[in-house]
Amino acid sequence: MNKSWVARYARLAAPLWAAAVLCSAQTSNASAEDVIRFGAPLPITGPLAPEAIKQQQGYDLWAEEANKAGGISVGGKKYKVEIVYADYQSNTPRAVQATEQMISQDNVNFMFGAFGSGAAKAASTVSEKYKVPTLAATASSVQVYDQGYKYLFGTFTPNDTLTTPLTQIIKAKVPEVKKIAILARNDLFPLAIAQEMEKSAKANGFDLVYFEKYAIGTLDHSATLSQIKSLAPQWIFVTGYINDLLLIRKQMVDQEMKAPIVTMIAGPAYQEFIESGGKTAENITSASWWHPAERYEGKDIFGSTENFVKLFKAKYKSEPDYGQASAACGALFQMAIEKAGSLDRDKVRDELAKLDVVTFFGPVRFGANGQINSLDPPVFQIQGAKPVVLFPEAIKQGDLKVGVN
Repeated sequence: MNKSWVARYARLAAPLWAAAVLCSAQTSNASAEDVIRFGAPLPITGPLAPEAIKQQQGYDLWAEEANKAGGISVGGKKYKVEIVYADYQSNTPRAVQATEQMISQDNVNFMFGAFGSGAAKAASTVSEKYKVPTLAATASSVQVYDQGYKYLFGTFTPNDTLTTPLTQIIKAKVPEVKKIAILARNDLFPLAIAQEMEKSAKANGFDLVYFEKYAIGTLDHSATLSQIKSLAPQWIFVTGYINDLLLIRKQMVDQEMKAPIVTMIAGPAYQEFIESGGKTAENITSASWWHPAERYEGKDIFGSTENFVKLFKAKYKSEPDYGQASAACGALFQMAIEKAGSLDRDKVRDELAKLDVVTFFGPVRFGANGQINSLDPPVFQIQGAKPVVLFPEAIKQGDLKVGVN
């Protein structure tokens, strides 16, 4: 594992965690009637900390902007936003426990889902039991939404909305690429998107020469990579989280693995992946659910993609990625609450279900299962140490380059 990466985020986590506690303390002097409390269980520590910190940044930016504007308007009265954080230490059972505590003891009004598909699915059983509207900011796998739950909504489109356009681009631009090898982290989202990639590849005439899973926490991928190399695939597709992918990419370079196309999901969406990978990140393709190149004029508190990016840069001195754009969840809650004119959970739930609105994140409309079905997620490639959007056409910034060394 990249020790400098882990150390960097350990340093980042401490002040952010302290800031979260401080934010909670600052609103505690207001009466309960003056505050709307949102529960946010996150893996602030452990291997998923880099992703959790991004979500926390997005949530905090939304809360700050909402409170600057006087709070959320409910029936002619303004309510301040308070976010209650809990660190479940990258452990799914603890995410379930944290959700239970937030609802039954901390008396939150509404919930943000735990990070990722696996933890979000597990914790949603609790919020559904208590009938607490929950917005999952980072859960894309359909397995999260096929439970028939009424109070769960998600702002990521299904995984095939990433794999299908990616496959079509490779097929059209590099028709000589036929053999694909897939390596997936054995975790709900990384495995689910790898399985969607398998379907997309087969549907488009690719020859799947390898599909294997690696255990969470694996540090040595050398034997697996050696086996993949021996099969000479023209497209290598790897899933996992940023620490996984940085490690696998390093070990690929150590083995001098080369291929016309290398795709990694989801780490390359983060600037930190590009910085840590350096030259080895060049020409890696990926996909995500949002990109700052998008230009939406929204009805939410941020108003537009451009304004969200501006506010984020002013606060955090860096450009946001899709993880930080999870602030969209807070903005959606705000709109649903104001439309309901009430903090009644069933009324707010019904307004979420009826949403059909453009936001800085894009057009938002939830399907019958609660998962968003109104976005075209961007496909991009790292070129010249920055992500260049290849799809959709409306925000395209460049063309696919072939060859990863």
